[in-house]
Amino acid sequence: MASELEPEVQAIDRSLLECSAEEIAGKWLQATDLTREVYQHLAHYVPKIYCRGPNPFPQKEDMLAQHVLLGPMEWYLCGEDPAFGFPKLEQANKPSHLCGRVFKVGEPTYSCRDCAVDPTCVLCMECFLGSIHRDHRYRMTTSGGGGFCDCGDTEAWKEGPYCQKHELNTSEIEEEEDPLVHLSEDVIARTYNIFAITFRYAVEILTWEKESELPADLEMVEKSDTYYCMLFNDEVHTYEQVIYTLQKAVNCTQKEAIGFATTVDRDGRRSVRYGDFQYCEQAKSVIVRNTSRQTKPLKVQVMHSSIVAHQNFGLKLLSWLGSIIGYSDGLRRILCQVGLQEGPDGENSSLVDRLMLSDSKLWKGARSVYHQLFMSSLLMDLKYKKLFAVRFAKNYERLQSDYVTDDHDREFSVADLSVQIFTVPSLARMLITEENLMSIIIKTFMDHLRHRDAQGRFQFERYTALQAFKFRRVQSLILDLKYVLISKPTEWSDELRQKFLEGFDAFLELLKCMQGMDPITRQVGQHIEMEPEWEAAFTLQMKLTHVISMMQDWCASDEKVLIEAYKKCLAVLMQCHGGYTDGEQPITLSICGHSVETIRYCVSQEKVSIHLPVSRLLAGLHVLLSKSEVAYKFPELLPLSELSPPMLIEHPLRCLVLCAQVHAGMWRRNGFSLVNQIYYYHNVKCRREMFDKDVVMLQTGVSMMDPNHFLMIMLSRFELYQIFSTPDYGKRFSSEITHKDVVQQNNTLIEEMLYLIIMLVGERFSPGVGQVNATDEIKREIIHQLSIKPMAHSELVKSLPEDENKETGMESVIEAVAHFKKPGLTGRGMYELKPECAKEFNLYFYHFSRAEQSKAEEAQRKLKRQNREDTALPPPVLPPFCPLFASLVNILQSDVMLCIMGTILQWAVEHNGYAWSESMLQRVLHLIGMALQEEKQHLENVTEEHVVTFTFTQKISKPGEAPKNSPSILAMLETLQNAPYLEVHKDMIRWILKTFNAVKKMRESSPTSPVAETEGTIMEESSRDKDKAERKRKAEIARLRREKIMAQMSEMQRHFIDENKELFQQTLELDASTSAVLDHSPVASDMTLTALGPAQTQVPEQRQFVTCILCQEEQEVKVESRAMVLAAFVQRSTVLSKNRSKFIQDPEKYDPLFMHPDLSCGTHTSSCGHIMHAHCWQRYFDSVQAKEQRRQQRLRLHTSYDVENGEFLCPLCECLSNTVIPLLLPPRNIFNNRLNFSDQPNLTQWIRTISQQIKALQFLRKEESTPNNASTKNSENVDELQLPEGFRPDFRPKIPYSESIKEMLTTFGTATYKVGLKVHPNEEDPRVPIMCWGSCAYTIQSIERILSDEDKPLFGPLPCRLVGLVLAFPALQCQDFSGISLGTGDLHIFHLVTMAHIIQILLTSCTEENGMDQENPPCEEESAVLALYKTLHQYTGSALKEIPSGWHLWRSVRAGIMPFLKCSALFFHYLNGVPSPPDIQVPGTSHFEHLCSYLSLPNNLICLFQENSEIMNSLIESWCRNSEVKRYLEGERDAIRYPRESNKLINLPEDYSSLINQASNFSCPKSGGDKSRAPTLCLVCGSLLCSQSYCCQTELEGEDVGACTAHTYSCGSGVGIFLRVRECQVLFLAGKTKGCFYSPPYLDDYGETDQGLRRGNPLHLCKERFKKIQKLWHQHSVTEEIGHAQEANQTLVGIDWQHL
Repeated sequence: MASELEPEVQAIDRSLLECSAEEIAGKWLQATDLTREVYQHLAHYVPKIYCRGPNPFPQKEDMLAQHVLLGPMEWYLCGEDPAFGFPKLEQANKPSHLCGRVFKVGEPTYSCRDCAVDPTCVLCMECFLGSIHRDHRYRMTTSGGGGFCDCGDTEAWKEGPYCQKHELNTSEIEEEEDPLVHLSEDVIARTYNIFAITFRYAVEILTWEKESELPADLEMVEKSDTYYCMLFNDEVHTYEQVIYTLQKAVNCTQKEAIGFATTVDRDGRRSVRYGDFQYCEQAKSVIVRNTSRQTKPLKVQVMHSSIVAHQNFGLKLLSWLGSIIGYSDGLRRILCQVGLQEGPDGENSSLVDRLMLSDSKLWKGARSVYHQLFMSSLLMDLKYKKLFAVRFAKNYERLQSDYVTDDHDREFSVADLSVQIFTVPSLARMLITEENLMSIIIKTFMDHLRHRDAQGRFQFERYTALQAFKFRRVQSLILDLKYVLISKPTEWSDELRQKFLEGFDAFLELLKCMQGMDPITRQVGQHIEMEPEWEAAFTLQMKLTHVISMMQDWCASDEKVLIEAYKKCLAVLMQCHGGYTDGEQPITLSICGHSVETIRYCVSQEKVSIHLPVSRLLAGLHVLLSKSEVAYKFPELLPLSELSPPMLIEHPLRCLVLCAQVHAGMWRRNGFSLVNQIYYYHNVKCRREMFDKDVVMLQTGVSMMDPNHFLMIMLSRFELYQIFSTPDYGKRFSSEITHKDVVQQNNTLIEEMLYLIIMLVGERFSPGVGQVNATDEIKREIIHQLSIKPMAHSELVKSLPEDENKETGMESVIEAVAHFKKPGLTGRGMYELKPECAKEFNLYFYHFSRAEQSKAEEAQRKLKRQNREDTALPPPVLPPFCPLFASLVNILQSDVMLCIMGTILQWAVEHNGYAWSESMLQRVLHLIGMALQEEKQHLENVTEEHVVTFTFTQKISKPGEAPKNSPSILAMLETLQNAPYLEVHKDMIRWILKTFNAVKKMRESSPTSPVAETEGTIMEESSRDKDKAERKRKAEIARLRREKIMAQMSEMQRHFIDENKELFQQTLELDASTSAVLDHSPVASDMTLTALGPAQTQVPEQRQFVTCILCQEEQEVKVESRAMVLAAFVQRSTVLSKNRSKFIQDPEKYDPLFMHPDLSCGTHTSSCGHIMHAHCWQRYFDSVQAKEQRRQQRLRLHTSYDVENGEFLCPLCECLSNTVIPLLLPPRNIFNNRLNFSDQPNLTQWIRTISQQIKALQFLRKEESTPNNASTKNSENVDELQLPEGFRPDFRPKIPYSESIKEMLTTFGTATYKVGLKVHPNEEDPRVPIMCWGSCAYTIQSIERILSDEDKPLFGPLPCRLVGLVLAFPALQCQDFSGISLGTGDLHIFHLVTMAHIIQILLTSCTEENGMDQENPPCEEESAVLALYKTLHQYTGSALKEIPSGWHLWRSVRAGIMPFLKCSALFFHYLNGVPSPPDIQVPGTSHFEHLCSYLSLPNNLICLFQENSEIMNSLIESWCRNSEVKRYLEGERDAIRYPRESNKLINLPEDYSSLINQASNFSCPKSGGDKSRAPTLCLVCGSLLCSQSYCCQTELEGEDVGACTAHTYSCGSGVGIFLRVRECQVLFLAGKTKGCFYSPPYLDDYGETDQGLRRGNPLHLCKERFKKIQKLWHQHSVTEEIGHAQEANQTLVGIDWQHL
């Protein structure tokens, strides 16, 4: 199809390119009916430019559209060439003081916590960095796209509204001047015309709903039969479903289908087929059929190509309008006028209205284009912003209803613009007064929740999926209400009062529908069958929490409003509970001569609800009356006298009783839904408007009624009335051996009731209840949270309630109550409570959960013991109540209260006869303490003429009435003080008696108090002091005994560790052991140690014993014994690589003999150093395999190791391993037939001999490759050859190793070969030994790099894992050593390689002069080096650079050769078993000389050349003549410089937001210019990748993998370290199935990481943590780290890492 199109398309292009924009514009200027002209032009050309085939060509289309369609419009508008016209307009325009930058997805945004009016006021990065807010407390978040920068908006910021850039533009703002004055009359007229036509055209075509015909004025004459099958986005179907369906419907490849799906998801629609009507219709039917099974089908339309063309151009026009108005405010103003002008059809007919109202019918791409246009036009022009806001409010109901039924997310709906309008305080006020916005929002909300029960309350029972979906949508209305209320008015007008109160009425209606919703009844007998739906109601409550608080704040800011609101709220509450006595029988209760009328009601039998928003709102308003003192100023305006306290307290009390009964276990059969409701009722998210307000409501009630009456009603509701009203009830109760559960329940209920009384009297820290301010309240919360344990900043913030601005107010007070401790390398910063705050601790703090309370109690008692104080936790001193609540304290001295206390103390005294509990007693003691503290306060603050009416001390010293004559409370306390069964509470009782005496003294000294002295207190005092001293002595003795026992235990522990060293260390510090032996042998004391060559130090035989970790048997390591093995892990590595882009092209043919100096990819081996018998390991591994096979049938989950690849976990430390290394003695000690060095050849002869041997071998190879014996690879059957003496190719040295060791050697060799070359294992392949040596070399080099990077000495604390490992290598193929060259061969090869390396260094050394020329004459090394350099100069044909100073050369040679010498020392140390000289083990110094002597090299390395000059000169010459050397010297290629720089991870910026910014500018490389959703940074090479998305998946070894996984193979040979920028977390990947998240190196000021960027505190780079990640990488421990993480956390195993 495409081929037929080509010539036609080209022809079209020519005719289009000949159009002249200037001529067309000229024609338009003359035209009488401009609209018709323009429409004809569009009708003719748009279909020729857009939609010419199955695939769009956006570049070409845009170019042609600009030329043919937009060009004329621009000419027309400017009246001249737009290239000159627009710059002129721009110059005449004053730059705006508003920023208005629209955010991209993922861009960083900043909100100032000190100055922003609300959290939605944000700045873009540029404005933020130039503003005063960068030094304030700010939050950083990533934008979800949409929304714009508020810089320059004076209503958004309390201070600093302008950044430096926009500040400049504010100087000349006069009062609202009309921007049109800068434009000439005719420009205004022309602009008006063209804007009106284009805007109308765009709106018309975008909202056009017919699929195959255009509007009449755009219809073409001849119409082709070309259609598109257009697929639309929805939020119901998944990517997978769409891709699968498309492959079936339009038979495309998976890649194409993914492309379609990605575009549909991004733009909202995409044509999936182009052709005639029939052809497209058929695709449509397949798609609909395939997606309609479970849900509604995907939306597909078959549209005529010309319609699609016009729609595409319509979108282009809207973007064009957006860019044009950027040139001048005048143009923007004109566009706003055009958009908001009423059309011919009256209401809602303006273009803006038409777009808004058809919002939910448009596709995603179209919506976002026009939303952007609205933002850059209507919202940037202050005059029209108001008019637009009015239109938005008028259409609010319809827009919201459209949104609720629409299936796109909120951010794609026009309803989302509410955040831009409602949060502007002046607009919000205007809309409330003029459009009655509050009522509109609340009514719209109520209309959507139609399900009600018989009483008119909301009913959420059995929500269907669709209703739940709608309910989620409806919640956004609450958000709008929150926006409207977020800034409190400072001055009120009468209209505002009136409209706010109307809104308040609507709000009360809403709360009335919630009052008592979801009622529950206790299940008796059997468990509830279906858990009732409770979440919806709580979701609603949670969403409304802030709105309720804000409503109260609004009311508080104006006295008239407050009074009216209070009355309204009370009236509604009366309606809800007016007939609260209906149907319930009245009863009379009496205790202690008091009686009260109430109703019979049992929480455990009737219906009860936890939702009482109306009561709670009233409680909040009541507190405000007290706080604002309205209650005292205008008592006559308030209906306080009509209040019926019993009615007010009834429902909150039921709610609190319900909680108590749930704690007592009486509602177990009601299932989890009730437990969850109780949990949320107390939870920090809800408690402010639930639990806290219920307590306040009870306080309100108590302060207005007789406390005795209140207590009786309370006993009755708690179902405890019987126990306390009947004397001796307790005794009867326990003697008729009742059901144990019932006793338990009653005890818990009594405890809960006492706890509630403590709360009612003690909780006076809300401003308005007690005389405190808001900071006191927060301080108290923090003190109590920190008395549980020290906490991190984020934990603390989570435990405090947030206000509507997400602030807790913690930062302002935290310094006063806590110290901050900085974090170490792991963990986070912690706040600890200051010791002086401990006295404010209240054990019965009302926000403690049960668990927190016991933790806090324990922590506080422990603290007191440490400070040697007694462990009583007395109630803290409390602030006084406000006058409105002042009478509350009388509850403590009321008769019923004293009766309750007396009864419980009585039970405790006669402790056997009754069922009572210690916590009950503890609460009573606490209450007595509170009463004493209260009386003390009263006495301290008493004035002359006032009598203190609070006489608790007198009341507790009076004994009971005549018939019973029960002892006084005081007497009982004195009895209990010595009760042996109350040891714990002694301190508290003593504290009470002491305080009692103090209060009494005060009473006596104050003249007004009546005296009632009791005898014997003095006596009592002295005996008590004695008692105290005695106890202190006992405590001291006990403490000493404890310490002694502890010391003995730790001593025993130490012995155990000493005796079982191996168990604890499980390591094999071989060098440590060898050097230890040497110290004892006198021979080796003063000789130098040499590792190789004729002077090699002879080491006495070492016996070495090791223990197998599996069978715990000890065994000596011997050549002939069974093999012992170490668990090891072989992996490919690019950590040392200098060239990552290189990889092995064809592993089957690759020859690994030479390691390229750029180390592009090596094989690294590491081990955890744990030793097993080979056969034990074999058994262990088989069992792991068997287990894996069994598991496969059960469930297919990845484990952290992959058994098919031979992986297993070390049985001891669970370290990931994939092979084992046999443990051997230093190999050269085994061939103990030490050769006599006297008749050994020198280097020259040796080289000659070797070259003869090589020639012979090459000859043999040639022979071998002749066909007749091609079958044998070995050279055994060739005998007749002229060979040098002593060299026979068929010579096979006797292998001294046992069979099992040989087998293990092969196992290890094959594993290295398989992993290193990525090929199938093959034991016979000649490359196996070479790969082992290669791995040995690579590992040694990487160890050397790690040690030198950390400046550690060479043989110092080697990571013990590597010791045994290097040990084992060299023995692998001992067949390679033929007899004679054994001892010297080493030395000669080593010398030869050293010299070659020196030449390498000299050829590549940089020659820049360091200006540090030494004055003194050159020493021998320097002159020697110079001479050598000259030789090189001569051989390379003077291509070498000019000769630098000898000193400089010698310095670079020394520096360059050090790594090589260190590696060689390590190698020969383990090969020949010569211990390392102690000098090398000293850190810090350069060990050049020591290394040279250890390796039997001369200190002046150049001597090597001089000693062997004859042969060396010819060798050097041949090296220098090499073609590659020539190319390097002529600058045609690079070479590695020595010493190699260590690779480091990339440099990260100090401030995290610059990373976010970088990532937000990164677009996905595959899908043209689309923003990447999960941009991920490779920390090894610094590339940004588009992770976790379909667009960037690639194929790797036949599997689809995500961008990161693919990148690990090219960059880290399978291992990767990434930073996920949006989530701020580090990602480790290894292979396709392994990965884990690791904590990022970025911390906030509180020393915490913020994974997921949820908190938004500014983050800064922590260098130490980044070093730690780098170290993991250098040590090749990333895979192991992942293994440990996956073992520890099973959820990681389930993640599909390969898709990241």
